[in-house]
Amino acid sequence: MIRPILRYGAGVLHTPAGPVDAITPEVLSLVDDMIATMYAAPGIGLAATQIGVPLRIFVVDLSVGRTTTDLMVFINPAWVERDGMQLEEEGCLSVPGFNATVARPARAIVRGLDRDGTSREVEGTGLLARAFQHEMDHLDGQVFVDRLRGLQKDLITRKIRKLTKAGQW
Repeated sequence: MIRPILRYGAGVLHTPAGPVDAITPEVLSLVDDMIATMYAAPGIGLAATQIGVPLRIFVVDLSVGRTTTDLMVFINPAWVERDGMQLEEEGCLSVPGFNATVARPARAIVRGLDRDGTSREVEGTGLLARAFQHEMDHLDGQVFVDRLRGLQKDLITRKIRKLTKAGQW
């Protein structure tokens, strides 16, 4: 089932997510909904918090569904390593219509459970490292806008406030 994606300003997007206690049929159904929602958006990643569920789960697929082996599910993910830096423009399904250049690690390793409950560790570089950091930020209650500073952040948040007041956000 495709679920609505919350927008910047929704409380759950700005609150750290809690751990998944057990991989139940409900959790697997949630993962399936997250995958369907991510592909429908379309996007390359989605955290459970973005659909209003405050659990530490994210999905990533850089191929946007074109290559079935590229889909990754992380339940209760944790950082193993992060290093280097890349500066690239990024956007977010929860902040539609806005992009900004954000500093992210050039390399990142994440460990978490897959949908079968098997622990897996994945190393990402470039866009995959960026996607890992972006989704982990969501699970920690941050949106890419929160990583911006100064005028860039002010312009985006002001426009969002204006859209909210006009009932367009």
